[in-house]
Amino acid sequence: MLKGNSYSVKITNTKVIQPGEAGNEYGDKPVIAFWYDTIVSPDYKDDIAINPNTSWITNFKAVQDNDPNKVNELRVASLPDSQYLESQIAEIKPGGTVSNATAYELTDNETPVTLIAKSIIGTEYGKADFPLK
Repeated sequence: MLKGNSYSVKITNTKVIQPGEAGNEYGDKPVIAFWYDTIVSPDYKDDIAINPNTSWITNFKAVQDNDPNKVNELRVASLPDSQYLESQIAEIKPGGTVSNATAYELTDNETPVTLIAKSIIGTEYGKADFPLK
């Protein structure tokens, strides 16, 4: 879980989805999908609206370390779970929790994905590896 002063992000599930499967119907590459909750602090003063998409995009990047010469940051894929189509950009109230999902296109089927938690200016908070098998 990434805990912040204004909100926290908790990953609730992960899954590799092959092309043509539910959640990756339109892609031509496998994706790794992350389901997560964004939890806004009860004492948040509503200075800037917080939504699930922004909470993820501003705090995480996904990397597959399979290139000897450069950092292989993965590209964001289509929304892997249609139940979040409307709520992915919903403003979360102080004390509220909204679930969402996001996915990244894999560049191979073997190399684990490293999810890096960072600040908007790039300060790294931590990272975790997610095996693909």
